[in-house]
Amino acid sequence: MIEIVEILSAGFILIGVFLFLVSAFGVIRLPDVYTRNHAASKSSTLGIMFILIGTLLYFYYKHSHFDFRVVLAIFFIFMTSPVAGHLINRSAYHSGVKMWDKSVQDDLKKNR
Repeated sequence: MIEIVEILSAGFILIGVFLFLVSAFGVIRLPDVYTRNHAASKSSTLGIMFILIGTLLYFYYKHSHFDFRVVLAIFFIFMTSPVAGHLINRSAYHSGVKMWDKSVQDDLKKNR
């Protein structure tokens, strides 16, 4: 019999896979480096977090095994991935990578 925890963990994992798929389409379809990196960093971060939460729930409730390394991985990815995406975009901007010609706002232009 399928338990509620299995359905919940499968739901988390499927949401994570969906977010990874959205991230892949964003990297392929978006027009410039900045929007591609935004799609990759934001949705991939959420995708991996949902997948790790789903696996944590499954192994904790199904096998009574709490792995603190998964919690550390969630924390580490949550803290580092958005910062890395921001720094990559900022360094691309400062090295002169052009924005998409239909971009309407450039917040860093006044700081240059």
